[in-house]
Amino acid sequence: MRLSLFTDYSLRVLMFAALKAEAFSLSEVAEAYDISRHHLVKVVNYLAKLGYLETRRGRGGGIALGMKPQDIRIGMVVRRTEDSPFIVECFDKNHNTCAINGSCRLKGVLAQAVNAFYETLDRHTLCDLVSGVDGARLNRILLPQS
Repeated sequence: MRLSLFTDYSLRVLMFAALKAEAFSLSEVAEAYDISRHHLVKVVNYLAKLGYLETRRGRGGGIALGMKPQDIRIGMVVRRTEDSPFIVECFDKNHNTCAINGSCRLKGVLAQAVNAFYETLDRHTLCDLVSGVDGARLNRILLPQS
């Protein structure tokens, strides 16, 4: 299973926001990860629409977390940012043309694997990703002047 670049960037922006713990600019996060600012605009707007981020324009504005890091479940972020939850065609009832659908055990096995994937992600919060020794290391890498 491979996550989309959109989901990857979404998780990175949220981690940056949790580490920063104050308002930041789009340019700051783009520079920290060496990612195109243009790519991040859509990500930040979408995360704000979902309530994960708050954005304010003008003087004193910027981007900040819209929720507490301990309330942001990684599994839910991934579910909400992946554009296609179907890992194989037969999971999509509306577009399934598989000739062996209904006679194949692979669908059930894959469904179990996907469920296990999300169950694992659901056990972790944004706070878990940015705390402890690894969080301190991330802080030094992403926010070196702080």
